[in-house]
Amino acid sequence: MSDAARKPWGGRFAEPTDAFVERFTASIGFDRRLAHHDIIGSIAHARMLGRVGVLTADEVDTIVAGLQGIDADIEAGRFEWQIALEDVHMNIETALVARIGEIGKKLHTARSRNDQVATDVRLWLRDELDAIDGQLYQALNVLVDLAEREADTLMPGFTHLQTAQPITFGHHLLAWFEMLARDRERFVDCRRRVNVMPLGAAALAGTSFPIDRAFTAELLGFERPAENSLDAVSDRDFAIEFVSAAALLMTHLSRMSEELVLWSSAQFGFVSLADAWCTGSSIMPQKKNPDVPELLRGKTGRVNGHLMALLTLMKAQPLAYNKDNQEDKEPLFDTVDTVRDSLTALAGMLPGMTVNAARMREAARAGFATATDLADYLVRRGLPFRDAHEVVGRAVREGVASGRDLAEFSLDELRAFCPLIEADVFAVLTLEGSVAARDHLGGTAPSQVRAAAARARARLDSAEHARRS
Repeated sequence: MSDAARKPWGGRFAEPTDAFVERFTASIGFDRRLAHHDIIGSIAHARMLGRVGVLTADEVDTIVAGLQGIDADIEAGRFEWQIALEDVHMNIETALVARIGEIGKKLHTARSRNDQVATDVRLWLRDELDAIDGQLYQALNVLVDLAEREADTLMPGFTHLQTAQPITFGHHLLAWFEMLARDRERFVDCRRRVNVMPLGAAALAGTSFPIDRAFTAELLGFERPAENSLDAVSDRDFAIEFVSAAALLMTHLSRMSEELVLWSSAQFGFVSLADAWCTGSSIMPQKKNPDVPELLRGKTGRVNGHLMALLTLMKAQPLAYNKDNQEDKEPLFDTVDTVRDSLTALAGMLPGMTVNAARMREAARAGFATATDLADYLVRRGLPFRDAHEVVGRAVREGVASGRDLAEFSLDELRAFCPLIEADVFAVLTLEGSVAARDHLGGTAPSQVRAAAARARARLDSAEHARRS
């Protein structure tokens, strides 16, 4: 047999593949991580072929036992991968034939590597989505725990990174919760479109064998078989959608990380990260660097790049399958690895964070954080809001000039700006009074933060119960 004939497609070729082409086109260096799912798909395919009479019961049993043995060898690290066999599928198929003989060659009946790889990737990504869902559940629970603990901790809320109004740290943490909760919903929704089975589409036009695609889909846990054979083998929307959701998740993690980097600096001093989640400097002995949140922030660009790579990969491909699609795996694999590591980092880092409540309160007192409360007070006294805004603006200008907060003015000084001001004004100029006044759904009052945390926990419990049922 010629070297060319040893290839699964070698009958058409009269000369062996060039060594560079063999290396350039091989995917075994990265697609071997699909091995377990490739074997799961092959076992289901074999059982379906037995069900419709293409294989005998004995042949099915022999093939299944052979595949299970190969799976065990791969798991134990005993399997020898060969670059000459191009990809994970041919490595496993060749090993199967070597193990059980000619019967192994029958396994590929009624399928192509085109629908095989599309099925493998969906099976693998479905499992990874389930793992990511579990990690998000853990991270969200951490945030709820922290929000309950910090429901009364006062801090400045910012716009334009300038002090805006007082809030509580618990309220801020629940904003992070909402960001990640939306991410979790997107991944759950994405999983529905991942969970469609391409197997049976063969190369592009289906197969002439009497296959039972619904049976195979049931064995593999797919919601349904793909409707159109051309689309089934060429669709990578599910991968792009996943990476898109991952890019948005990483954007949220990056925003959180940016705040942790700022807050843990000497200039803010709001929080301190546990020593185990920081590193030092090789030259400056005093340094404690927030490398983990910095890396989370940096890895966002990596995932954004993978999204652009996949969109560009697919933008000009005619139907159906093209070799370009081999390039979908490395961006997808790396995105999954990055997301899973990032969520591990977040859930591990946050519980050990120490909060400097005194420093947060001190910062909230700076920057005239209760100015809006004074304007609202004047509106309740009958002054139109625009006029109240003007009055408070003049008071703030005087505070800046004299280096005093509004709460440090005397009643007479405040009345000089507006005679509607009475002695009860000082209750609204306190930080506690400011946050307590926002006692409505979604507001910053500690009672509302605790209620929101309870609702958040109930949402988590409900979603987890639905997932398990």
